[in-house]
Amino acid sequence: MPYLMIQTNRNIDSEPGHRLMQRASRLVSEKLGKPERYVMVALQAPVPMLFAASDEPLAYAELKSIGLPVDATKELSAAVCGLLQDALDIPKERVYIEFSDAPRRMWGWNGATF
Repeated sequence: MPYLMIQTNRNIDSEPGHRLMQRASRLVSEKLGKPERYVMVALQAPVPMLFAASDEPLAYAELKSIGLPVDATKELSAAVCGLLQDALDIPKERVYIEFSDAPRRMWGWNGATF
């Protein structure tokens, strides 16, 4: 049920993009303690974006999950920013992340809700 969406203005070829999504999937699974078979990752690149009036490399991410613990967001932010810096050479200070805790009844799967 965790969903990580990454948008960046970086141009990413297919294979490096696939590797990034695989790494992100493992990271989310490990950090949230959720089975990777439920983790979904999306990558949108390149997206026309500016941050601080600059088009230098940047990223915006959304991490949504049922039961996302508020006390885990600092560690998750460090991990996601570190991944984006390592994989895409995006400085951590040019990454925004939105965290959302989704109520079970508001998350659909397999023709039902959780």
